[in-house]
Amino acid sequence: MRKPIVGVLANAHLINDQYWIQGSSRMNVEAIADAADAMPLIIPSLPGRLELDDILPACDGFLLTGGRPNVHPEEYGHKPTAAHGDFDRDRDGIALPLIRSCVERGQPILGVCRGFQEFNVAMGGTLHYRVHQVDGFNDHRMPREGDIEHKFSERHIVVTLENGQFHRLCGQREVMVNSLHAQAVKEVAPEFEIECVSIDGVIEGISHTSSKAFCVGVQWHAEWRFENNVLSDALWKAFGNACRERAGERTGNRVAAE
Repeated sequence: MRKPIVGVLANAHLINDQYWIQGSSRMNVEAIADAADAMPLIIPSLPGRLELDDILPACDGFLLTGGRPNVHPEEYGHKPTAAHGDFDRDRDGIALPLIRSCVERGQPILGVCRGFQEFNVAMGGTLHYRVHQVDGFNDHRMPREGDIEHKFSERHIVVTLENGQFHRLCGQREVMVNSLHAQAVKEVAPEFEIECVSIDGVIEGISHTSSKAFCVGVQWHAEWRFENNVLSDALWKAFGNACRERAGERTGNRVAAE
């Protein structure tokens, strides 16, 4: 059986202040290839030029990655301000309807960091646009100093829901994770369950309760050193297995039709 194909929605990056590229980090595609045992396929964020009817049948599952720009606040009923940061409306234009379609179709999907926040917004939830300014919450932003090892290092514990999906996958109630986000989930979208929270109460993981397939979002960068993190590794493997199951269904349906 061929490896399942995982679509990776690209981010836009300005190189040398001169030209734009669409791409994804090496960490993301390596996690798909090594942990999920699937083939990554980077999909550019080009709403109006790429249609969902073209994207959805091409992939068995989708990864929504992290990214510096934030989900536009108008998508969850807020007015944009300078404090909301940079935006990527092209990615919003592809990611949000893609999420809703995957949930409806039962197509596996994993959201990481910005992708986690997109997940919640697409399905009707809201965000804290500066979580460190909310009373009772710690500063979850990426450290400004240090190398990449320091910036992506594990910084706080998440506590999994007892007997929830995350707990069942990794067998642990407490797991250390990294933290590189300024925004956070505020109101959880309908039909989602909170799978884990940080010690200070920030929501760090959610799953869709009625989806026919793997449908999960996490706030930390699960692609970083996944092999050393029991929960991240388990999530990637579960995502890969769901994509393989989807690929098998597609192959079986094609054979039956022939």
